[in-house]
Amino acid sequence: MSVPTTIKTFCMPSSTDVASPAAKAEERIITPDNLLLLTDSYKVSHHVQYPEGTTTIYSYFEPRKGGLHKEICFFGLQYFIKRYLVGQVVTREKIDEAKALYERHFGPGTNVFNEEGWLYILEKYGGQLPVIIKAVPEGQILPEANACMTVENTDPKCFWLVNFLETLLVQVWYPMTVATNSREQKKILAAYLQETGDPSSENLEFKLHDFGFRGVSSVESAALGGAAHLTQFLGSDTIAGITMARDYYGEPCAGFSIPASEHSTMTSWGEDADDGLGECAAYENMLDKYPKGLVAIVSDSYNIWNAVDMYGSPQLQDKIKKRAGTLVIRPDSGPPPLMDIELLRKLYQYFSADNNEQGYKELDSHVRVIQGDGIDYHRLQVIVELLKRKGWSINNIAFGSGGGLLQKLNRDTQKCAFKCSYAVVGGKEIDVQKRPIHAPGKKSKRGRLKVVKKNGTIVTLTADPDDDGETAKTTDRPDILVTVFENGHSRNRWTWAEVKEKASLGNFLNSSDEVGEVKAKAEAAADAYLASKYASDVHKMQQAQYSSDDTDGRYEVPFKVL
Repeated sequence: MSVPTTIKTFCMPSSTDVASPAAKAEERIITPDNLLLLTDSYKVSHHVQYPEGTTTIYSYFEPRKGGLHKEICFFGLQYFIKRYLVGQVVTREKIDEAKALYERHFGPGTNVFNEEGWLYILEKYGGQLPVIIKAVPEGQILPEANACMTVENTDPKCFWLVNFLETLLVQVWYPMTVATNSREQKKILAAYLQETGDPSSENLEFKLHDFGFRGVSSVESAALGGAAHLTQFLGSDTIAGITMARDYYGEPCAGFSIPASEHSTMTSWGEDADDGLGECAAYENMLDKYPKGLVAIVSDSYNIWNAVDMYGSPQLQDKIKKRAGTLVIRPDSGPPPLMDIELLRKLYQYFSADNNEQGYKELDSHVRVIQGDGIDYHRLQVIVELLKRKGWSINNIAFGSGGGLLQKLNRDTQKCAFKCSYAVVGGKEIDVQKRPIHAPGKKSKRGRLKVVKKNGTIVTLTADPDDDGETAKTTDRPDILVTVFENGHSRNRWTWAEVKEKASLGNFLNSSDEVGEVKAKAEAAADAYLASKYASDVHKMQQAQYSSDDTDGRYEVPFKVL
């Protein structure tokens, strides 16, 4: 794509810029540590756009109504505050760097950059930010359409700073959405474990493992998303999330993992037995190297049904059953819902056990399955419901999720927004509101806000009276929003234990209505799958070659093809 001439004039380096040693010496390295550069371009120009005499801007962040999930788990703001806002974040060097970049970015003579405002913060406050941020506690569970955070300037000359910080602060949408989405998946697993197996936290919290590090857009995303997932579960291969929980929430080790193979460590042995190598030898090596505890083996490098027969062979079966631990078999291809049903059926021929107390089939405790291919919220619903319909306990299986856990989300998943709701102009208080006629769902809240508990439910009170005539100004209910940042200092830091406690499922399993709602959604998802993708998935399964000595002959179609 060609660059327009006008943009070239402003932004493209001249030959002098490229060649001149003096110009090179004057260049600054743009780093993530320069807060003055952590905003959207247009916000740099906003300081002159407010009415003359503006002294206060008060804005809030919320997941608006209509997102994927109706209940939110707020998490991650503490990282952004400690990483980017605490202490001296404005220096002369950072001001100079920003000034030089914005002059090139917007064009010479545009005078967009608020150098005067930043110098004021540097000189009066030593580069610390004169704003106050209030937020609900980290890990707080609350309904959608509630304010999670408010931001207000504490110096009348710095009203422009509040919404300058929007770009950075709104990125809390990501860890909040991951935590929320993982919590909803935890509900699914808890509900089906309660019906078919063991819903204890020791079992439940290892049922969804984070495989997402390589699939996210950056190491910082992995840290934020990985830590967010760990507010709900204990299994993770995303080390960045574990170190974030350690460094920003004080938890020495928030997540755990087990030895596991990948395709390179399996295929390097070759497929056919030769000079002590081959696929079966690769599996036996894993069992020998890890004689106790959990160990996971990816088993579909070639033909997963041959692999099952190898595990059931005299060479390996006895070794598996005598291990002081559990072999976790991982398929990595094929339609996941049907692969899991067939894999359990095939393994049951060699590793069967009595039905559990709820009447569902379980494998011998020495063998389990982990499905880590294409797992997300919707596919998880389908798999657990179909397994239940076939009489399998969810005790038999755990799940791993990568892109579906940390990447297939965006700001609109929960419809997150940051809006101004109150201002003071010329000494006059103004309750600010956005009301677009073509998007009523984007109507914003008006006035100063309080987040309170009312009739057992968390609600946000505004300048507009609610059904009982109550407003943020008139209520005497305690505000759930607490100060987390004030004039360069972090306040009310949350420990990991506090976050986990608030983020828990609480009494979810004791609520038949909530459990029933989760199951009803899963049933609908499974029915939709059977009526749509199921037939093509059956075809994919039937096209694959089974082992020649397969005692059942061919793939068993688990449900009627519609």
